[in-house]
Amino acid sequence: MPEIGESLREARMRARIDVSEIEAKTKIRAKYLRALENEEWGLLPGPTFVKSFLRTYAQALGLDGKALVEEYRLNHETPTETGLEPVVASPRHARTPGGGGSRPGGTGPSRAYMALVGFVVVIIILLIVALVSGGSSKHGGSSSTSRTSAKHARTHARHAKRSAGAGGAPALVTLSLRPRAIVYVCLIGDGGRKLIPGVELQPGASTPTYHARRFEITLGNSSVTMIVDGSPRSVPPSSQAIGYTITKAAGRRPLRLGQLPTCT
Repeated sequence: MPEIGESLREARMRARIDVSEIEAKTKIRAKYLRALENEEWGLLPGPTFVKSFLRTYAQALGLDGKALVEEYRLNHETPTETGLEPVVASPRHARTPGGGGSRPGGTGPSRAYMALVGFVVVIIILLIVALVSGGSSKHGGSSSTSRTSAKHARTHARHAKRSAGAGGAPALVTLSLRPRAIVYVCLIGDGGRKLIPGVELQPGASTPTYHARRFEITLGNSSVTMIVDGSPRSVPPSSQAIGYTITKAAGRRPLRLGQLPTCT
């Protein structure tokens, strides 16, 4: 069976297509196309993008992309490359189902719990003061003390409620994608859920609007517009894969190459 690179090169030569034409059609840089034909895997961004580029290049030439990807997996992809790729975001980003933010290390009481304990303690102290004052004062004095105690209790309850709300869940952020050309996308939402499981989106299509407290995304190229909370955001050109984290508070922040999420 011909080698992967030889199969690609022969198919392109038979079709009399130049590398620059394939680059314009697939939006894959010419240097990566030549690296595929020469089987120079080290010049490519990583195994995930080798397979994505292989599939796209093969389809552009009318070849069986799945067969070439499988041959790459069997003959060139090592266990170290496939076993160490992060699949989901770090556990430190996880949130509890009830919406409260978890503390680092998962230990220690929450703010809401501490506020509730403080409120109960204050009520107990106020009741004791009221009982002691009632035993040594007239009826009118007891009523005044009770009214004062009730007022203090209501005030403290309002403070406790505000304190409990301060530890609530962050706001949701919305995201949708509009590809202008074929683009590989891996989109991960809350709890490591794969919203777009590492597939190639076609030009002219539009994804649903996703909602999450935090997104992590990997893009194979910059041919896509990101709609974040209803605002279009372009992606700057890059010779490598592109990744972002997206939250309501921090907006869109770029990720380094080693931090990009993968869906394989």
